[in-house]
Amino acid sequence: MTLRLVLADDHPMYRYGLSAVLDQADSVDVVASVGDGEALVSAVLEHEPDVVITDLSMPSLDGVAATRRLLELRPALPVLVLTMHEDDEHVFTALRAGALGYLVKGSDGEEILRAVHSVASGEAVYGASVARRIVSFYAGRSESSAAERAFPDLTPRELEVLEVLATGARNHEIARRLGMSEKTVRNHVSQVLAKLQVPDRTAAALRAREAGLG
Repeated sequence: MTLRLVLADDHPMYRYGLSAVLDQADSVDVVASVGDGEALVSAVLEHEPDVVITDLSMPSLDGVAATRRLLELRPALPVLVLTMHEDDEHVFTALRAGALGYLVKGSDGEEILRAVHSVASGEAVYGASVARRIVSFYAGRSESSAAERAFPDLTPRELEVLEVLATGARNHEIARRLGMSEKTVRNHVSQVLAKLQVPDRTAAALRAREAGLG
């Protein structure tokens, strides 16, 4: 059976090259190739593919948000993430969104093709570096810190931001201490407030200090 595939990546040359590689295989037919998450959702609704490959960092709608929306519309659709990001935050955010596979760019054509067929069969697929991160993460959960137990929904990076926020630091100070941009800090703080279900950073700091942070 030939698998119908929709591909999303905001880099045209990479998208073109990957489409060419996949199209060489008789078992895969790239029915649409798009450059952002909104176009991905539209292409899936139009073409009803068997598999989706998506990058994470894209304009309009990123790969994680697009994956969530797609799986609300097509719960059984296999989504394979193919991205340059291999840090814990990106990996686990994508998996929580419902992605069935996660590969890092640099994977060769044969590995990507195998992953496409595997997720189409309902199997979870991770590149070697991603698999090591997953194993390390869950191995470490048995020795998780009090903060991780108190705030299990926060990513490791969000916990770091919360810990510094609990000291009373403002965004520019958090950015300096953690080596991030202020925009990234603002995004993390917003996610922390939403996940803790608190109205402001003062309330978040209070919750953090009650848990022993700061």
